[in-house]
Amino acid sequence: MAATPKKKRTAGRILAVGAGLATVGALVVALPAGASGTKGDRDGQGHGYGRYADVQLLSFNDLHGNLEPPTGSAGRVTHTNEDGTTKTIDAGGVEYLATHLRQARQDNPYSVTAAAGDMIGASPLVSGLFQDEPTVEAMNRLKLDVSSVGNHEFDEGARELARMQNGGCHPTAGCFEEGKRFKGANFPYLAANVTDEKSGRPMLDPYFIWERNGVKVGFIGVTLEGTGGVVSAEGIKGLKFGDEIETINKYTKVLERKGVKSIVALLHEGGMPASGSYNYNCDSPGPGDGISGPIVDIAKKVSPQVDALVTGHTHQAYACTIPDPSGKPRTVTSAASFGKLYTDTTLTYDRRSKDIVRTAVSSANHVVTRDVPKAQDMTRLIDRWKTLAAPIASRPVGYISGDVDNPIDAPERPLGNLIADAQLEGMAPADKGGAQLALMNPGGVRAPLVHKASAGEGDGVVTYGEAYTVQPFTNMMTAVDLTGAQLITALQQQVSGPNQAAPKILQVSKGFTYTLDMTKTGADRIVTSSVKLNGDAIDPAKTYRVAMNEFLAGGGDGFPVLKEHKNKLVGASDLDLFTGYLGAHSSASAPLAPPATGRITVVK
Repeated sequence: MAATPKKKRTAGRILAVGAGLATVGALVVALPAGASGTKGDRDGQGHGYGRYADVQLLSFNDLHGNLEPPTGSAGRVTHTNEDGTTKTIDAGGVEYLATHLRQARQDNPYSVTAAAGDMIGASPLVSGLFQDEPTVEAMNRLKLDVSSVGNHEFDEGARELARMQNGGCHPTAGCFEEGKRFKGANFPYLAANVTDEKSGRPMLDPYFIWERNGVKVGFIGVTLEGTGGVVSAEGIKGLKFGDEIETINKYTKVLERKGVKSIVALLHEGGMPASGSYNYNCDSPGPGDGISGPIVDIAKKVSPQVDALVTGHTHQAYACTIPDPSGKPRTVTSAASFGKLYTDTTLTYDRRSKDIVRTAVSSANHVVTRDVPKAQDMTRLIDRWKTLAAPIASRPVGYISGDVDNPIDAPERPLGNLIADAQLEGMAPADKGGAQLALMNPGGVRAPLVHKASAGEGDGVVTYGEAYTVQPFTNMMTAVDLTGAQLITALQQQVSGPNQAAPKILQVSKGFTYTLDMTKTGADRIVTSSVKLNGDAIDPAKTYRVAMNEFLAGGGDGFPVLKEHKNKLVGASDLDLFTGYLGAHSSASAPLAPPATGRITVVK
């Protein structure tokens, strides 16, 4: 399937189912003899179609519909200076991302742009209110060539993902703009490891072949095998999510049989670098030594024929070289999230072998700074959709006295506490469920509440659009019965099983306290004797009423014990409870103060 800028490239098979700052992670740069010359084709003399061609791979991941610059800490990256001090840089926004990518592509005749999933889903209101059609339209204008699916592409189910690919108006909401029909993605979504349970056929195309002037690069796209555990089960009935390594290796052989030897895996799974700075050297003291998590094991087992892995999901920034099964370093990258970074990787293509010269691969993460001109076509796109959303988005729902932050690396977050308190209050009345405590999954808290005005609403004013950005899933709330033993098991599952490598610490309501001992491992990190409700130790034999969203109640995010609940009562949506709480507890003259932390005592 050739890459042509004007022709729409859609997946051919869909089943009928329900220039900024940079950090460099490079291999030992040892270009082949005679490979020096001008950009693009190189014959050693700088002209003609030479033996070697530099393919520029621009990539990013986990945009999550952030068309406008993300606010607060969600819109900053950390840079470590040479003296060890750090500074933060405001970053992101598709108006700036488009400019950076277009500038990067200049004078690069072999430039391909790829993404590693979660382009849509959990999006701010300007995109989420319209089923993420604005984001797909923006990616089309950005000239995205190919993307893997991520778990959030399945938030609205497989049928809606198929519509994102193929176009058409929403089955119930209809067309959002009068006289306009959604055209779908011009780029193919790849889902090699997402198959029909009965037939075994991929839901979407498993791979894509990019070609220009005889240079061919194959892309294989997969999402994390655990996708089924982090999305609503209803929307993915009949689908199977296969092993990432087995799938990539399988289609590597398929591409090789087709004569394609230059291969990139787009993988929506990632790792955790030892530092939060985007320019941290994760290849010190040796290749890949500064990164951990699922991507390390995957990268060490994916076929050596794969030349690079573009990854995502963990929202981290890294450009590392992790040894492949043969022991040779191979570039593995991730560009954080929300469009704050993009990765520029150079793949030197050898026309004789039709393969990438791995010793010449180099990769760098660049900050999407906001000091470049805005891409006017993106500005017009955003303004168009914001005008449609304005009557809903601009409505005030509450007031805050300062930033209510959501630091993703902290076990307990002020905004997580606020949301859990709102859920408890909303589900506590006897006729609403009689909840005694609330649990909130951290991944469902998408952005901080920022005190500074963002669109003329006034400092401290929380608009519906801002609240929606924080809680975009509109999950229905439930109140359920759990025993004290099940409640303690749920806490242990935060740091064990599938969550051991990357803990998912639930945000808890006021009055629920416990100690998290990070000096221990697995379930032992929960000090069971410390788990208390309003000062009283949790009784393993006693039954408690617990508020949580339906995603958690279904065992999502690696909490299978929560599926064992009884006596479920369904209430209002999480967003309704959140906005209702803000309205009830704040006013212009008495804004809500950010909640204190201290519900979870962390031992390090």
